[in-house]
Order: sequence, then structure tokens, then C-alpha cells
Amino acid sequence: MLADADVTPAVATLQKQVTNDVRPVWGTDAELTIVPKSTQPSNGSWWLVLLDDSDQADALGYHDLTTEDLPIGKVFGASDLKAGITASHALLEMLGDPNINLTVFVQNSNTAGILYAYEVCDAREDDSLGYQIDNILLSDFVYPSWFESFRAEDSTQFDRRNKIQARSSC
Repeated sequence: MLADADVTPAVATLQKQVTNDVRPVWGTDAELTIVPKSTQPSNGSWWLVLLDDSDQADALGYHDLTTEDLPIGKVFGASDLKAGITASHALLEMLGDPNINLTVFVQNSNTAGILYAYEVCDAREDDSLGYQIDNILLSDFVYPSWFESFRAEDSTQFDRRNKIQARSSC
């Protein structure tokens, strides 16, 4: 069972990832605070909730909207022993697409194209592609350039770890 003290180091590490790695490339920042189990977050807050067990079959985590139509990410610690990477994934995707409704259409001919969900971690979802801060494994994430169809292979940095050479290499 997760205790408030168990998540303190992870929250500090997630804050470093958001401030040092995400903000410079996405222009999005967040101030993470821990809300003890016995209390409710204040109205108007975005939530990243660490729970013991999943409320959806086979889910390690996901993002959705609260009853106030604000972003919420859920991470299931007892189900997912790698809660750092799942929490990072949920948090970064929540920051990248708060309403869970953004897409990018890449037209590859006059009559066809590919529709991408604006999911900043899905292309780098495998745990082996993550990176560590403070010995906590975090999700790699794509840069805005990954969604730009005019970018040629090896023309720019497409992800935080600089392992993607082109969108087709994911």
C-alpha cells in the first residue's frame, strides 16, 4: 500500500522532469504538490492520483477529466511496480493534451493521410526507452518536431533521449 511518504521522492523527481526537460521544449510547466490521502485537492486543481489498485482492467495508468472537466492522471502503484515511469507518462501526456482531444493530421497524398493522437509519450512507451532522474525511471517523450511532417530524417531532435531519427523509426 502506498503511503504519502512513499510518493514524496517520486513527486520531487517528476517536478525536475517537468521543469528541466519538458518546459524548455514544450513551454509547459507545472507546480506539483502532494495532497495527503485524507484530504481533497483544492477546486480548480489538475490531479495526478497515485492509487494502489487499478479501476480499469489491465491499466497501469491513464489520463482523463475530473468532474470539473479538468485533467486527471491516474497511476496504479500496486499494479505497477514501475510507478515512476507510468506516473511520468500520465503527467506528461496530461500536460501535452489537457483535454485529451488534440490530434495531428499528416497528409501524405491528395486523398490520404495519418491521424496522430497528441500523445507525447506513446511513441516512446516501452520502459527500455525511459531515462532516470534520481534513480527513478521516467518516460521518454517526443518533442513538437515529431508531429511536424516537414521534418526530414536526422534533421532535428525528435525526443528527449535523441533516439528517434524520424517519425517512421518509432
